[in-house]
Amino acid sequence: MKKKPMVPEIDLPRLIEQFGSEEKCRAFMEALRWPKGIKCPRCESEKVSRIKARPQFDCDSCRYQFSATAGTVFHDSHLPLWKWFLAIYILCESKKGISALQLKRMLGTSYETAWYLCHRIREAMMKANGTDTRLSGTVEIDDTQVQGEKRKWRPAPEKVYVVGLVERNGRLRFTVVENLGTNALAKAICRRVSANIDLIITDEWAAYVNAIIPYYDRPVLKRIKHKETYVRGNVYTSNIENAFSLLKRGIVGSWHHVSAKHLQRYLDEMSFRFSERKNPRLFSETITELINTDPLTFKALTKKRAA
Repeated sequence: MKKKPMVPEIDLPRLIEQFGSEEKCRAFMEALRWPKGIKCPRCESEKVSRIKARPQFDCDSCRYQFSATAGTVFHDSHLPLWKWFLAIYILCESKKGISALQLKRMLGTSYETAWYLCHRIREAMMKANGTDTRLSGTVEIDDTQVQGEKRKWRPAPEKVYVVGLVERNGRLRFTVVENLGTNALAKAICRRVSANIDLIITDEWAAYVNAIIPYYDRPVLKRIKHKETYVRGNVYTSNIENAFSLLKRGIVGSWHHVSAKHLQRYLDEMSFRFSERKNPRLFSETITELINTDPLTFKALTKKRAA
């Protein structure tokens, strides 16, 4: 049985050394995709032969020919695998994110290629983040307003509301909400916070009371009035406020312009990187999600948002 490849504490020199060629990247993807041995993706037969003339395999059972990238987001890309790996590493290591324009300059691609590349990696980060896994323990919740990208037909930049939820010493979730009313907040919180929560801490915004108390078996809500104090024992929201500060530095200093249509993907990227900040397998797990996730097509990415 083949062991799943480990890439602990990878840095840029080690990345270049280990994944500086197409052959090395393909070998790593094969080990990630088929840790127990190569299987035919069509009939799942293990009777597979390697084609020497090109980087493909031939199934001895159904005669289907395939490669390590077949059926993945990498398959329809003209970008070399080593550039994919470099882009994934850059997004995983950029604490405040990186713009498509900067990635374009670093990889030597067109802006459209870099922009599409970033969003496909963000899509994988969203899946790897496990957004359906609910937060537990002590959770801080706060909200903010994000200014969207300015357009010619829009007299003022679009404003979007974002709710942030973070476990003490744990995971982070950002989510776009329609407004800061009770119903919208309740939907966002109940979807992301476990019913077995120990404590939820918010600021004095009144809507949080009816958005939280009716949906949990026991009183778990404590509120901090920032007009009076910012810390009262273990009651404070400094962790989520710091996370929002990091997010806004990413928007202003790295991404510069974020449309409301794609904002949730940027939020998922930021929360994934924060949640997995201590994970030595961050790089390889992101590649694994890109292999296993249904490809995000350019058509789906650029379609008009529903009114």
